[in-house]
Amino acid sequence: MWQGKKILVVVPARGGSKGIKLKNLQPLRGVPLVSLVGRVVQRLPWVDRAVVSTDHDDIAAAAVASGLAAPFRRPAGLAGDRIADWDVLHHALLACEELDGCRYDVVVMLQPTSPFRRPEHVSAAVERLVSGSYDAVWTVSETDSKAHPLKQLVIREDRLDYYDPAGARIIARQQLQPVYHRNGVAYAISRPCLEEQRSIKGRQTSYVIIDDPLVNIDTPDDFLYAEFLLGRGIPGLDELFGGAVAGEP
Repeated sequence: MWQGKKILVVVPARGGSKGIKLKNLQPLRGVPLVSLVGRVVQRLPWVDRAVVSTDHDDIAAAAVASGLAAPFRRPAGLAGDRIADWDVLHHALLACEELDGCRYDVVVMLQPTSPFRRPEHVSAAVERLVSGSYDAVWTVSETDSKAHPLKQLVIREDRLDYYDPAGARIIARQQLQPVYHRNGVAYAISRPCLEEQRSIKGRQTSYVIIDDPLVNIDTPDDFLYAEFLLGRGIPGLDELFGGAVAGEP
């Protein structure tokens, strides 16, 4: 529990990933992505229940071996690549409440594709959610100014144009207001937000900005980039990867 709030962690890990086959089982420094989440959860003593939402038995087995529970299998109707996070989390919430005979106050989503999360990142999101009485809190990272929306272009009828006409007035990056992107490290969501607003981003949603190096795994090149960052050494990750982060795997 966190300040009297019962916490359910849900790890979404379907088996039908297209960019990388069985992506959630692929190892980084010898540790499957889904297992890395389990290692983080083991360092969060305030978690009441942590489950994997998957349709694949091998992913479920790896999750269980890392300390997560796999008390149900995700229905086929929720295993496609166009299923919203809300559908997966809401299903997991109701399934766990029925199985456990209790009511959870907060759902925390931890995506395996963000392997550089640290326990303190997750704790910061839950602390902000509970202490601020927000509907949800997302972890975010500042977007590089080169990818700022006002610097983006579109092609319309064979013509190059600004995505936003205001981009024509940008001369220097100092004119750009910082923008942020979700990094997948943690989403902390209140039960009323999921159940009543039917959203993972409610009307009152706050944030935790993470400045640490992160990577989001979608392609084989992302694994290479993750290995590159690990080779440079990232503070706080040694225990999660078995004590051998810097240097060759």
